[in-house]
Amino acid sequence: MRNYQRIISFGGHPLDAELQGGPMVIRYAKKGALCTFVHVTKGRLTDPLATEQQKSAYADSLLKEMKKCDEKMGGKCLQLDYTSSTLPSKETFVKMTADYLKQEKADCVIAHARGTLHPRHYYVYETVTEAVRLLRNEGLDIDLYYGENCEDLSGFSPSVYLKQSQEELDQWFDALRCYTIFNGGVNNMPYYEFYHAMAIIHAVEAGVNPYAKAYMKAPFAE
Repeated sequence: MRNYQRIISFGGHPLDAELQGGPMVIRYAKKGALCTFVHVTKGRLTDPLATEQQKSAYADSLLKEMKKCDEKMGGKCLQLDYTSSTLPSKETFVKMTADYLKQEKADCVIAHARGTLHPRHYYVYETVTEAVRLLRNEGLDIDLYYGENCEDLSGFSPSVYLKQSQEELDQWFDALRCYTIFNGGVNNMPYYEFYHAMAIIHAVEAGVNPYAKAYMKAPFAE
């Protein structure tokens, strides 16, 4: 990997951007890179009986979790404040994203992989990919990686491995634990067990020790 200076990791929902881009942000932030986690949609209570006050309190609490998590990884937090029903058209979001990446002089972008059944994850995959494609066609030197996500595994075939030290892995998990959802407070997905196991498996695949994070580099024509 190059010596990136401006890294932006996109996630469809809170926690996604950190699961995908966290290890890379931790590595490059320590080298002086400016890093941002972009949360495209905000979390919300799905209970139909929840009051507006409860929904607002939950959103405020989740935003605090995002900011704390992202700061612990050495990055900044950008919540776009959309919900599933208020997302702009893909054409509009592609332009918004391309303008943002150009303004920020991004040289490394991380997003969802294509193989997902989740509509918002696919929305992010498709729009961010197209935005980066447009910028590369303009001559900008920008790379796109798809980060491993337990919800986007169909067809995910690693092409790049980022070696992680014990310290880096511990920092990643310490930050992720800022999220109630990561700790099992929202669903029963065993996040820690999955990502810890994959860090070991990918280290074996890459022939490194002790851990590794897997990425797919977007296959743009060079």
